[in-house]
Amino acid sequence: MTLDPAVLQALAPHGVLRASINLGNPILANTDKTSGAPGGVSVDLARAFAERLGVGLELVVFDTAGKSVEAVAEEQADIGFFAIDPVRGAQIAFTQAYVLIEGSYLVREDSPLKANEDVDRAGHRIVVGKGSAYDLYLTREVKHAQIVRAPSSPTVVQTFLEQALDVAAGVRQQLEADAQKHAGLRLLPGRFMVIQQAMGLPKSRGSEAAAVLRAFVEDMKATGFVADALARHGIQGASVAPGEAPS
Repeated sequence: MTLDPAVLQALAPHGVLRASINLGNPILANTDKTSGAPGGVSVDLARAFAERLGVGLELVVFDTAGKSVEAVAEEQADIGFFAIDPVRGAQIAFTQAYVLIEGSYLVREDSPLKANEDVDRAGHRIVVGKGSAYDLYLTREVKHAQIVRAPSSPTVVQTFLEQALDVAAGVRQQLEADAQKHAGLRLLPGRFMVIQQAMGLPKSRGSEAAAVLRAFVEDMKATGFVADALARHGIQGASVAPGEAPS
């Protein structure tokens, strides 16, 4: 890939591409049980983008979405993988989504709650991972229930159980896995939101750098790279986002 040197400098000013990886979302990244190295769809995309730029890759790994976003916003990393959200968009330039992920609610078997619409009621306490896309969304949308923030998305169900809360909110796959570990839990039918998972970079890097990243994501969707990565890592319940409509 031939790039204007100024654009390449904007994308990888330290000579390597520093990619912020959030291990708090198991659909996109996780740790290899044998080697301990991070892997997953986001790592595959980061590696492919570094190769396209012709630079090395440095993974900057975090355990929560909030920390991962902060690293890119503060330019401690050059790119990251985030749910699109207007709060984050103040400092980060997003591509179009590459993956769509469902957000779901989990309750106890004996809970009177039967539908997503029942959750936002006075007296209900919803636990969500601090700084996650679900936290940002529910903070805007919930009018009556109380939001309780767990330290990270993977600790949501643990917090839900320990504090005897009413509802746990998060990635459907994470909640399903936790429900299998603990008896007496169930997911409410359907979803309360769809996460648009995208790549992003600091807005300060300029519109040309953002355009290069945006074009890369569209290419990765169109060529089947994203679909292949989801299949390779055994990811269920996430779908490839549609391509960007021509302008």
